[in-house]
Amino acid sequence: MVCRVSIKVLMLLMAVYMVEVAQASTVTVIDKLGRRVKLEAPVRRAVIVISYELIPALNLWSQVVGVSRWAQEYCGLYKALVAENPSLEKPVVGAGTNVNIEAVMKLDPGVVITWTYNSNIISFLEQRGIKVIGLYPESLEELYRDMKMHGRIFAKEDRTEEVIQEMNKLFKLISERTSKIPHEKRKVIIHLAGAPTRVSGGLGVINDVIKIIGAINAAGKIMQRNIDVSVEKIVEWNPDVIFIWGSAGYDESWFYGNSQWRFIKAVRNRQVYKLPRWSTWSPRLAPIALYMAMQTYPEYFVDVDFEKRVDEFYKKIFGLSYYKVKQYEEY
Repeated sequence: MVCRVSIKVLMLLMAVYMVEVAQASTVTVIDKLGRRVKLEAPVRRAVIVISYELIPALNLWSQVVGVSRWAQEYCGLYKALVAENPSLEKPVVGAGTNVNIEAVMKLDPGVVITWTYNSNIISFLEQRGIKVIGLYPESLEELYRDMKMHGRIFAKEDRTEEVIQEMNKLFKLISERTSKIPHEKRKVIIHLAGAPTRVSGGLGVINDVIKIIGAINAAGKIMQRNIDVSVEKIVEWNPDVIFIWGSAGYDESWFYGNSQWRFIKAVRNRQVYKLPRWSTWSPRLAPIALYMAMQTYPEYFVDVDFEKRVDEFYKKIFGLSYYKVKQYEEY
């Protein structure tokens, strides 16, 4: 009797193993650096350095073994989710610009997903036998492609499509209202990065967002991600609205107290806005776009309750209320 039971248990375990093997497959992705990275999918042990807001969006918690310091220290979404469920917290492997190689090695990941800012780190990890995917989406199309790549390697394709559909609903809400604005009434915008004279050019998801909200990127013809320009150039552009990157070390008050900027239309009319400290390489790009649209053309969105819309979005995408996350956000 014992022998028969043991044989049955062994056969069951073998069947489960065979199903898992059958379900596993080899996936090849091409990253931002043009490198072909071959992986066994679904990935079971990933270190996510840069796209960590996709962890809750695609429910990757059980497949991720490490995140960057940025998630733990600066991402209000990650902090709120961990506060709700401490077991979700992941080991930290440094920041995207300075990944701790030893910390990564100890986690024995099947892949590390990071950005391409420091290609030396990617080469260093690869030399130690660790597979790496480098990201740097320079358009909404590329962001969607990178999200779908996550869906493929983690076997979350259906969920990825659901997330993209929810993002597109917000983009559609915006474009339906702003697409009818005559060209001569479209406002000129600049988006500033880490320094007040570092503007976002024609490459990057922000340039696409500016188009979606029916505005004109003053630096849009400069096909770079970010460009350092003179104050005189910004005065020449004379933007109607200025947006500041959410992680910048300055805010609106810097402009209002600066004599060099006081004749710029956006400053004179007090239309300078610091964006929420949300990742733009994330589903949260869609509510960022809604925020920018509502600040740029408030008259077209008088019936829209921003926080209510974002709360609905958060619940569908992250499974947590915006109001709970807001308690952990830095502004």
